[in-house]
Amino acid sequence: MLVAAAALAVVLTNRPDGKSDTAGSGSGEVFLQNAAASGPDPFTRSTARADGGSAPPASLPPRTASAVPEVSGSTPGLYGGTRSVSSCDVEQQVRYLSGEPAKNAAFASVVGISPTDVPAYLRSLTPLQLRADTRVTNHGFRNGAATTYQAVLQAGTAVMVDGHGMPRVRCACGNPLTGPVAQKAPRTTGTPWQGYSSQQVVVVAPSVTVVNVFVVYDPQDDGWFAREHGDTGEHDKPTPPPPPPTVSPSTLVPPSPSSSSPSVSPSSPVPCVTVTGTETPTPSNGITPSPCPSTLSPPASSSPPESPSDSSGPTDSSPSTESSGPGSASPESAPASDGSADLTSRSPDQQAARRADGTTSSTAPAPGPGPAPVV
Repeated sequence: MLVAAAALAVVLTNRPDGKSDTAGSGSGEVFLQNAAASGPDPFTRSTARADGGSAPPASLPPRTASAVPEVSGSTPGLYGGTRSVSSCDVEQQVRYLSGEPAKNAAFASVVGISPTDVPAYLRSLTPLQLRADTRVTNHGFRNGAATTYQAVLQAGTAVMVDGHGMPRVRCACGNPLTGPVAQKAPRTTGTPWQGYSSQQVVVVAPSVTVVNVFVVYDPQDDGWFAREHGDTGEHDKPTPPPPPPTVSPSTLVPPSPSSSSPSVSPSSPVPCVTVTGTETPTPSNGITPSPCPSTLSPPASSSPPESPSDSSGPTDSSPSTESSGPGSASPESAPASDGSADLTSRSPDQQAARRADGTTSSTAPAPGPGPAPVV
């Protein structure tokens, strides 16, 4: 019990080279750890199975941000392995730690359990293989206590996984693993392996619920199998491959233009145009617009038009409040909203007659249906 208490009180945050590297400092080093190498300060000899196949990279959702993405521990295909073969020798791991009380106590202090519970804890884990380079906090053993350092474990590393899909033991060294600590611009130490890219590193996040069955990829036969939580492969069963990860359609399809955006098509009525003297309106898209009445022609100044004879009458900037007939267009579809569509339905002679009668207001009722709009 004295040894256990001492180990619980002294969980060091030393780097593998013996220099201080406080886990919460926000800076430091990240050590690249090859799948087969034991690494610095191992707790035990390797318990990784030599016959474990090298799994190809996991098919994970595309990265959407510069930060290291989190992947749920329940994600199908996150882990690989060989059907009916354990990637780690769990019982050998139990024997190694049970034979060295100091290491057993230090191991227990990292995972937060009693030293007597270590064998049961190890047997509750599921031996699998990483299929993505994974960021973790690794814990070595030196001078009778646990050390702590940040690491990236290579894809293909044999690990033991807990009930929420979190890697908890690295089998090549027996080291306990915990979640990574965020660091600002850490230095990378170690030899990168072929295919390594910091843009492909992931962080495993604990699943919300307990993972009863892991969906595992088998590189030996390019198939898939289901492994129950805590099983070493004795009850593996074939299972269909999971569907490939997809991106939400909203991130691929650009937003469509607003339906209220103004548009003018060749089939839309052409607004009237302002002419002076004997000028003739210029055709547009093969259609000659009608001249606007002189009383509706905008003045040369940039100030808003105002009728000198009737200040309460409508202006060019105000939409007409009366419909020109049952077939008139709505404000969303009509290209002109100042009543000019009603005026373009009359011939120049009719417009001149109306001016002679003094009925030039665009809101005056029409004497009768005029010719169809020019299209």
